[in-house]
Amino acid sequence: MCGRYAASRRPEDLAGVFEVEKWEPEETLAPDWNVAPTKEVYAILERPLKDAEDRRPVRQLRALKWGLVPSWSKTPEGGARMINARAETVHEKPSFRKPLLARRCILPADGYYEWVTGAGERELEVEGKKKRPRKQPYFVTPADGSVFAMAGLYEFWRDRTLPDGHPQAWWATCSVITTEAEQGPLGVAPAEGPRSLSDIHPRMPLMLTQDRWDAWLDPARSELEEVRGLLEPPPGGLMRAYPVTTAVSNVRNNGPELLEELEAPEVGTLF
Repeated sequence: MCGRYAASRRPEDLAGVFEVEKWEPEETLAPDWNVAPTKEVYAILERPLKDAEDRRPVRQLRALKWGLVPSWSKTPEGGARMINARAETVHEKPSFRKPLLARRCILPADGYYEWVTGAGERELEVEGKKKRPRKQPYFVTPADGSVFAMAGLYEFWRDRTLPDGHPQAWWATCSVITTEAEQGPLGVAPAEGPRSLSDIHPRMPLMLTQDRWDAWLDPARSELEEVRGLLEPPPGGLMRAYPVTTAVSNVRNNGPELLEELEAPEVGTLF
């Protein structure tokens, strides 16, 4: 799954990396090293500009709320539960099927966090001596330092309780697509700890390599089988993972220190 990630790159840098044609300075977001569900996040997408005579798709950098609210939903409350969509079944789900065919986006990140329960902690849990085991967070990021491009979907929802023209009448929301975690060796593994992403968690965000960005964002690609072909996992060995401070487990903590690599895990012996 993907329940927390880091996104600290400046919008002008993202615009350059993704060849963005349009972004609004008023939508600029502060660097966020502890992105949690319901927060606003950057997304790269292609669609015609609002009120423009030219209806060609334009690549844009937009700020969306993380947690997809289906267009047909009566209320937005369910958005916090729709932060992820499974690649294997996304085409079957009413909430995700239409966005998959027409509203795909890229959610740029530095990387994502995932938590592992230490072996000693698990033993205590089994023995009934500790009900809520502590977990060691790991940060997973491209081994070459490039942007982590997560496959995503976006949707628009109209709040019918507000009048036309109200700045909050329309919600723009998004979801991260996840896939099975790689079982092969990490590109760079920690000296002590997991040797593959599946050792950390069975799921991971679907990463799009640069050669797939254009096809994923192209709204003209709307045939189901063609789009499903874009959901294939990337080549293995592109990622690295390392332990970080347990302070990241508290959503109130936010800063570049959350990404600092620890020499050894804080929580028990993991593997």
